[in-house]
Amino acid sequence: MKTNKSLTKRVKISKKGKLLARKKGHGHFNAKAKREKQLKQKGLETITIKKKTLNQLVPNKQNG
Repeated sequence: MKTNKSLTKRVKISKKGKLLARKKGHGHFNAKAKREKQLKQKGLETITIKKKTLNQLVPNKQNG
């Protein structure tokens, strides 16, 4: 089975199998936003997904 490339470009799979992705809502229109809001948007957030679905999308990755 093939790996879903759109998922692998948007998500990082940690060693323990967690999915990490960019936080939503900071693609554009950030120049006028307060600095505090800009800094809160920084970083990654954890995504929850069923293990079976993850294995279908990324079959060649060792998932936990």
